Amino acid sequence: MVDVDAPTDVDVLIVGAGPTGLTLAAELRSFGVSFRIVDRAPDAVHESRALGIQARTLEVLAGLGMASPLIEAGDAATVLLLHTRRSVVTIKLFDEGVRETAYPFLLFLSQAETERILLDGLIAEGVAVERGVELLDVEQDANAVGCLLGTADGARFGIRARYVVGCDGAHSAVRHRSGIGFAGTAFPQTFVLADLEIDGIEPGRVHAYLAEAGIMFFFPLGSPASWRMLLMIPPDAGVQQRTVQQLQKLVEGYTQDPVLLHDPVWLTDFSVQSRRADRFRTGRIFLAGDAAHIHSPAGAQGMNTGIQDAVNLGWKLAFVCRGLANENLLDSYEVERIPVARSVLRMTNRIFRVAITGNRMVRFLRPRMAAVFAPVVVRLGFVRRLGFRTISQLGIRYRRSALSVEGLPRLTRGPRAGDRFPDAAIAVDGDPTTLHGKLSATRLHLLLCGPIEQWHDAPVGAIEGRWPGLLEISYVTADAGPGVWADTSHAALRRLGVGNRETAHYLIRPDGYIAYRVRGTDFGGLEEYLHTILRG
Repeated sequence: MVDVDAPTDVDVLIVGAGPTGLTLAAELRSFGVSFRIVDRAPDAVHESRALGIQARTLEVLAGLGMASPLIEAGDAATVLLLHTRRSVVTIKLFDEGVRETAYPFLLFLSQAETERILLDGLIAEGVAVERGVELLDVEQDANAVGCLLGTADGARFGIRARYVVGCDGAHSAVRHRSGIGFAGTAFPQTFVLADLEIDGIEPGRVHAYLAEAGIMFFFPLGSPASWRMLLMIPPDAGVQQRTVQQLQKLVEGYTQDPVLLHDPVWLTDFSVQSRRADRFRTGRIFLAGDAAHIHSPAGAQGMNTGIQDAVNLGWKLAFVCRGLANENLLDSYEVERIPVARSVLRMTNRIFRVAITGNRMVRFLRPRMAAVFAPVVVRLGFVRRLGFRTISQLGIRYRRSALSVEGLPRLTRGPRAGDRFPDAAIAVDGDPTTLHGKLSATRLHLLLCGPIEQWHDAPVGAIEGRWPGLLEISYVTADAGPGVWADTSHAALRRLGVGNRETAHYLIRPDGYIAYRVRGTDFGGLEEYLHTILRG
């Protein structure tokens, strides 16, 4: 084992180089925190199950410069065609009324491509993944974690890190070696995934087929094949090596349309488990992504939840490692992310159980009810917007976190502390941009809202000087001026609940959530917040 009295080699050891681990590495790199990232696989994945990238994930990755290359490589599908025996219903995957995000769509991109793009970004910054390296044991003390690692050729070596983050999947060695439980259940239903070519369906659309046998999806993919198929395997299909000919016969049980499968690149069976770690932290060891939670693919939540685990944890580790905050800040990771994981498991389990039920009456009614009610539901704009906010993860919030504080006098309108900070169009020195486009990804951002002349007597310079390297300060005002965030349409200020000629200030976390907000120009509550949360 590693000498517990030895100095630390690195601030953070990341175990696992999937989307979660790569995102955490990119986060720490942006803050200048030292880390190493290892993975027991000798090479990056070439096949993958994860496919959809949600709007909120694109928002947090935009701060790392990763959203644009992902969108370039992916397929931003906006329409789902729901096929039943009697009809085809067109369902918009987003609503034209959704203006609070720059990404009002579900991006389809294979996990292998997502990992490649994230890895390319790290390589450009001089970061390398140490592959073929497996975690064998961990032992922590009050100051660091000693880690014993091994390579495929039998060599062993030690690393002493201030913190360890297990991003190493459902069979996490970090979780196992740390003694953290992983309770849950396994579902009996078998599915098949395949990347292949398909004739007879409209391109650029998501296709869902409902039948008594179950549900079948075709997703636009692009690479390594044009389509990704997800299909429920009937119980009488047996366990065997799948072939495209067999899949073709199964497809014919879902639709009488001339849908032709050919040229498969990859196909595999899989079953679904729903599990969550008992804890996401034990001392200096953390879990994120599939190491902390696994669930059904319903709603394309898994990879997205893991990436957002990494972003939530990343800035907190960086603040602590850089001496900007004490270790109490790290307590908020588990407090904030376990409820999210619990909610995702609950939602995906409910959807999944309806999809796989063996109840004959439900299976008989499922396609028929969908044909009757889907056309009605899709006409309700508020239902589409609610569905988009839920699936896209824009609705995730941390209102009960100790990091989320409403100051006095309270703002009575707008998003609350703990909510995602909304986006809106602004201009800076005449150049059009957005609130999200200007927010800092590495510092707390203090936004001073309202007429700029009302901030002249506020000690802006003094508070910035008391928190060097921590705060970035900007003005959001309806009037254009040098360097200010000009909201001449008043859309941004209205969205923040700040009325005409009113003032307020918002403190935004590096992950884009509201830490503190208050009406007026008095910084007393803000100072108390910073001292309590970061130094207390």
